[in-house]
Amino acid sequence: MSDTTHDGALATSRPLSEDAGLSPAEFAGKYGLSVSGARPRLGEYVRQLWGRRHFIMAFSRAKLVSQYSQAKLGQIWQVATPLLNALVYYLIFGLILNAGRGMEKGVYIPFLVMGIFVFTFTQNSLMAGVRAISGNLGLVRALHFPRASLPISFSMQQLQQLLYSMIVVFAVAIAFGNYPGPSWLLVIPALALQFVFNTGLALAFARAGAKTPDLAQLMPFIMRTWMYASGVMFSISEMLKGKPAWITDVLQWNPAAIYMDLVRFALIDDYGAKNLPPHVWVFAVGWAVMIGIGGFVYFWKAEERYGRG
Repeated sequence: MSDTTHDGALATSRPLSEDAGLSPAEFAGKYGLSVSGARPRLGEYVRQLWGRRHFIMAFSRAKLVSQYSQAKLGQIWQVATPLLNALVYYLIFGLILNAGRGMEKGVYIPFLVMGIFVFTFTQNSLMAGVRAISGNLGLVRALHFPRASLPISFSMQQLQQLLYSMIVVFAVAIAFGNYPGPSWLLVIPALALQFVFNTGLALAFARAGAKTPDLAQLMPFIMRTWMYASGVMFSISEMLKGKPAWITDVLQWNPAAIYMDLVRFALIDDYGAKNLPPHVWVFAVGWAVMIGIGGFVYFWKAEERYGRG
């Protein structure tokens, strides 16, 4: 009996002694082991995200429904909030500061409403992206899934909210004499490009917010500055008449201004091509591709660090 036990111990110890000189990487390679939560290759990561597309859509819809679940008016606030903002900005900038100079009243009100709704789309996507990881650590630590699913779902939530709000935007446009025509179809590519841009931005700031949660406290100040620099309440070209041309170009070519102006151009009859910067569609596509792909890759590179520490 003792001999058999002794021989069994030798048999068991032999493979262990063979592995004693292996490095951790060599040991893992020999037995087909992999690091838990390791970052997959970019192509594989995209494939995993596509496999979670139903989760992304369901999660975004659930967030949209629950957003105002405690309010008596419920989902009406999706439209009421930007409309109230538009009213406040019209009283201050339209009536008191005359920010709509150079535009008729029937043009300025749709101009203002569209600017607020479209800019709010970017603002809310970015604000939600900053908290996408840091605000969902329980989910991140409990389940294994591509972390990009979270900021993408939040951007999808904001897109769904904007689509509901566009009913009001269309109603305002019609109320001021802008009737549906072929140009209205340009809203579709403009908002699609803006969604790609917003998603890339949300992904980039989700990584930054995961590392520095205090960034969420700074974002309202950044967004307010961006809003004032993007011509939400005024025409950039009219407001900066007599200023150096490069200042006007920089402000008009910033992505928030570009996507707002494309929607205004599509829906407001008297807001013609002269109000747009040159090569506006090239810049719209360029911003979407650069920020969309860049933000995604930037987020993916830190995949294995989310939820740790």
